[in-house]
Amino acid sequence: MDREPARVITLIVVDDHPVVRDGLRGMFAAAPEFRVLGEAADGVEGVEMAFRLDPDVVLMDLRMPGGGGVAAITELTRRGARSKVLVLTTYDTDSDTLPAIEAGATGYLLKDAPREELFTAVRAAAEGRTVLSPAVASRLVSAVRAPAAAGNDTLSAREREVLTLVARGTSNREIAAELFISEATVKTHLTHLFAKLGVKDRAAAVATGYDRGILG
Repeated sequence: MDREPARVITLIVVDDHPVVRDGLRGMFAAAPEFRVLGEAADGVEGVEMAFRLDPDVVLMDLRMPGGGGVAAITELTRRGARSKVLVLTTYDTDSDTLPAIEAGATGYLLKDAPREELFTAVRAAAEGRTVLSPAVASRLVSAVRAPAAAGNDTLSAREREVLTLVARGTSNREIAAELFISEATVKTHLTHLFAKLGVKDRAAAVATGYDRGILG
């Protein structure tokens, strides 16, 4: 007899293509740890649905007629939504990706990501961890290049370790345990490396890390 998973992750799908919505719903329906609560065809409807159904994760397309993803993410952030937003973008040159990061999205994947990669990303997003695929990060190169103060953009060995763990989707608590330091120290390292990289959050730090070759 199959057992229900201890923790079911709820989500909604926001995409203007019915075929995409149907495909994602079918994919998640086959995995008992996920439950799709609803679907929306544009960002405006997605925001309303997110507050009405309160899912753990919102799968958000970026370019949709009638209300784009960036505007929807901005509104969800402004109104303090509990749901985490995982962006699924079709075009790897999508210029909306960086604005989505700045608007408050938690993760960013291309729609051709393998099923298990998507599942892993949704799990991570539900826990508030940043998920940024290397393929998406590499396309942010020109957008995330920000002039840093001369002599102030070199990360220390410890900051590089922290950034590498962030890129793997590791939480502050897990980083602290792995490096045998306190969570407060982890936050301090993050503050310093954000400043050195000229970014405001974990996702942008990872993108910049790939851009500058810090993460390979």
